[in-house]
Amino acid sequence: QVQLVESGGGLVQAGGSLRLSCAASGRTLSNYDMGWFRQAPGKERAFVVGISWTDSTYYADSVKGRFTISRDNAKNTVYLQMNSLKPEDTAVYYCAAGLPGSMYSRQFVYWGQGTQVTVSS
Repeated sequence: QVQLVESGGGLVQAGGSLRLSCAASGRTLSNYDMGWFRQAPGKERAFVVGISWTDSTYYADSVKGRFTISRDNAKNTVYLQMNSLKPEDTAVYYCAAGLPGSMYSRQFVYWGQGTQVTVSS
């Protein structure tokens, strides 16, 4: 199975940037769909962005133009570059992996432990 570990969260002021990393072990990520989800205080987990094994991407409307997902095959790592951060982006961010098609079905079966992102106003 796939083990995922997120890192890179922290405190940032509104308008700032963070880059989250998701390091995988157990399997290579090249043939998996990957995604980022977030869970804000008092809310349910929400889809942020997905990237297919063919590198097709899909972004939630709330982050289009601000967030970018990418892969580094050599490091077996997926990144989430977050720019122009807003207080509403405050959440625990989770990396997820799934079989091809997961990006569209939103049914990712492997999950990381999450990393906290806090955006101050």
